[in-house]
Amino acid sequence: MKAYFAGGCFWCVTPIYKIYGVDKVVCGYSGGDEVNPTYADVKAQKTGHRETIELEYEPKTVNYEKLLDIFLSNVDPFDGQGQFIDKGFSYTLAIYYQTDEEKEIALKKIHELEARSGKKTFIAVEPFKSFYRAEEEHQDYYLKNPEAFERELKESGRKK
Repeated sequence: MKAYFAGGCFWCVTPIYKIYGVDKVVCGYSGGDEVNPTYADVKAQKTGHRETIELEYEPKTVNYEKLLDIFLSNVDPFDGQGQFIDKGFSYTLAIYYQTDEEKEIALKKIHELEARSGKKTFIAVEPFKSFYRAEEEHQDYYLKNPEAFERELKESGRKK
C-alpha cells in the first residue's frame, strides 16, 4: 500500500519512517496541478505542489494509523506558514487520502490532537491527485549527504 504526506522539507522526514518498518520512502511533489514539477519551481512556490513523501508499506508491519502518528509527532502541526525555517505553501502540511477510510482516520487524529493541545492545527486533508517523483539527488538525501543532512536538521530547528 501507499500513503502520501507533506511534512515540510522532504529530506527531513524521510528517515524516520524507515525506522518503523516502511518498505520504501520516495521524495516528490503532490497537491498541485502542474505536470512534472521541478524542485526549483516547487521551492519557489510556482506550482501549487507541496514537498511530499510517498510511503510504500505493508499494513501487517505498520498500519495507516501508525503512519499518521509518526507524521504528527515529527512536524509542527500548529504552524500554518510552513515547517521550522522552511516557509511557504510548498512546506505546509497535508495528508493526501486515497480512500474515505483514510480521510476519516486522518480527521480523527487531527481532532484528537486539537482536543489534547487546545490549539488549532494547520494540516490540509485533501484527496490524492498525483505524485511526481523528485529528482534523484533528493532521494535518500540523508544517506548521500549525511553531514549536510545533519546540518539541515539543526539549522531548521527540527533537531535541538
